[in-house]
Amino acid sequence: MINKYFYFAICLITLFTSACKNENQESAVADNEVVEKHAEEAKPEIQQEPWSQQQLLEPSDLVQLLENSEDSLVIFSLGAGGIIPGSKDTGPSGEKESLNNLRQELETLQKDSNILIYCGCCPFDICPNVRPAFALLNEMDFTNHQLLNLRENIKVDWIDKGYPVGN
Repeated sequence: MINKYFYFAICLITLFTSACKNENQESAVADNEVVEKHAEEAKPEIQQEPWSQQQLLEPSDLVQLLENSEDSLVIFSLGAGGIIPGSKDTGPSGEKESLNNLRQELETLQKDSNILIYCGCCPFDICPNVRPAFALLNEMDFTNHQLLNLRENIKVDWIDKGYPVGN
């Protein structure tokens, strides 16, 4: 008789713990879904760059342009100190005064002018200068502007490659 009651008690305990375990798992799944939903909502949107891929100019292509072109390419340095020959240094355009310097220079140009900007202080993802300057070119309705694709910085992507320096 004790064996029957013992067996019955074991079955009840097993059934009870299974039910509790399932309830906890369902609760944990529901909690995870809520957390995931809020995490998705809280994710910052991927920053849309003000330039397109077609508006990025490779350094080697600029070297060829500088050597072979008679185009009136206007080059602005946004913080690298005018390292590329013929570039005008307007200062770090992450600063209001320097961005205004760039604006004043741009106001003297035609909207279809061939314009190239570069910074080179650091990679694009952390550069404080290229986005404000490129956005300004877009806002001012320029139609033929590019950004020099310096992936690392001016030293690695220009100077170390033996490209011309000057000014």
